[in-house]
Amino acid sequence: MFNREEYINSPIEIEFELKQLFEVEKVKTVFDIGACEAEDSIRYSILFPNSTVYAFEPRPDNLAIGRKSIESHNRKNIVLESIALSIENGTAEFFLSEGEPGDLKNSEEWDFGNKSSSLLPPSEEMKKHTSWLQFNKKIQVTTQRLDDYVKDKKIDAIDFAHIDVQGAELMVLKGAGDFLSRFKAIWMEVEAVELYKNQPLKKDVERFMEEHHFVNILDTVNDVAGDQLYVNKNYFNPAALAKFRKARSKRAFRNKLKSFFGLK
Repeated sequence: MFNREEYINSPIEIEFELKQLFEVEKVKTVFDIGACEAEDSIRYSILFPNSTVYAFEPRPDNLAIGRKSIESHNRKNIVLESIALSIENGTAEFFLSEGEPGDLKNSEEWDFGNKSSSLLPPSEEMKKHTSWLQFNKKIQVTTQRLDDYVKDKKIDAIDFAHIDVQGAELMVLKGAGDFLSRFKAIWMEVEAVELYKNQPLKKDVERFMEEHHFVNILDTVNDVAGDQLYVNKNYFNPAALAKFRKARSKRAFRNKLKSFFGLK
């Protein structure tokens, strides 16, 4: 059974990379876009203790769980918003996911079915990869452009953003307008196949990010989906990126040695 508390207390997938890129005590602003039940928001709020974590999640049942978890962990530096960041201000249909994987039926700890909701409807391709996932309901949610949000909140830059919005990632980034140049690093979900109708695919994301002066420094996308880590060339010069890659190479070599000798 998947346990929420164990997940919150486990290392962040890219914790090593984030610690190489940032002095964690100096990080001021983190955006967790598509925060779901706020587990990652809590993890980022712990990793970056002096930051404000802005968490965005439009699905009401996820929001309720997220608020409860934030309160139980006493995370005062998280701002939870019931907004779907997008390319326009207003309202939009939001397609709700539900269902249970066969090996996790009746799980009381973790609802995998509620983690795939999107501003985009699912495609036929989705059924080939997650036949258990259902999209039988939709609701109206409030949408807002990111550039308007940061203007309202008087935010001058975003150190790190985690974007996981099920195919709508470029809708979020296009809604940032010129403020996109004030993002320092972005970790986002990217698909290689069309799981949601008319979503951008890996090549589209990579082209967009390159055009906006971001460089991809980590890629976990497989034949279906994964994540990519981008950094802004305006904040990380070639020397800093070379240092980052050297550190990652050393770590990978050490991990290979540990694996070869059966060490932990």
